[in-house]
Amino acid sequence: MNDTRNSPKKTAAVLALVAALMLSLSFAAVPFYDWFCRVTGYGGTTGVAESAPDVILDRTIKVRFDASREAGMPWEFKAQQVEMTLRIGENGLAFYEAYNPTDKPVAGTASYNVMPDQAGLYFIKIQCFCFTEQILQPGERIVMPVSFFVDPAIMDHEEASQIQEITLSYTFHQTPLTDEQAALYAPAAPAPTKTLN
Repeated sequence: MNDTRNSPKKTAAVLALVAALMLSLSFAAVPFYDWFCRVTGYGGTTGVAESAPDVILDRTIKVRFDASREAGMPWEFKAQQVEMTLRIGENGLAFYEAYNPTDKPVAGTASYNVMPDQAGLYFIKIQCFCFTEQILQPGERIVMPVSFFVDPAIMDHEEASQIQEITLSYTFHQTPLTDEQAALYAPAAPAPTKTLN
């Protein structure tokens, strides 16, 4: 006769193991998805390179620039140019402007995408403010560059080669200051007031 008294314990252990495995996979899914998007350009994710290619094609493409903020982000944020036309493979340089109208330091990071999605794999950034967190002091205004090119390999892709216009969009999200950042960017304490007798 089989002893079934341990069965609930075994079931609980198996369920706990399955739950732990599912939790681990959920954490692994984020970097895997990010890697997948960067490799395939899925969802308009762009590529990164150290420099523009040596090959510049005669064909031109229009690049439009869009800027937005998540709800609650206090900055003002805009593209300094609406659009530009450049040759495929040519290094482009665009500028975005951010302003902190508040009376305290505010940190932010920019998420980005490219439309149409098929262009993401061929839209390559060399330098971008979106690679790092930005911290603006009260009343500070900054101009941030993004250096990019459209990879000539786009012409080898049947669907992507028909694209005439690409939109590069950024959305700034407020990020909390760390304790170290808050201490570093804290306003200087006013000098003590002396009382004369």
